[in-house]
Amino acid sequence: MKLEPFLLEILVCPQCRAALTEGGSEEQPELVCTGESCGLAYPVRDGIPVLLIDEARRPS
Repeated sequence: MKLEPFLLEILVCPQCRAALTEGGSEEQPELVCTGESCGLAYPVRDGIPVLLIDEARRPS
């Protein structure tokens, strides 16, 4: 699942305001924070990014 490039340009991590990049697998796509101190991974469900901190996966 690929998001439109213009979306990745405007979406930021709600916690630290760093840029997001696509990650995860084809079955479970995610948007991953590029911030060094944050690194949260937000799920993408049915093509819609869920940018809620409570829904994000913490880095391992």
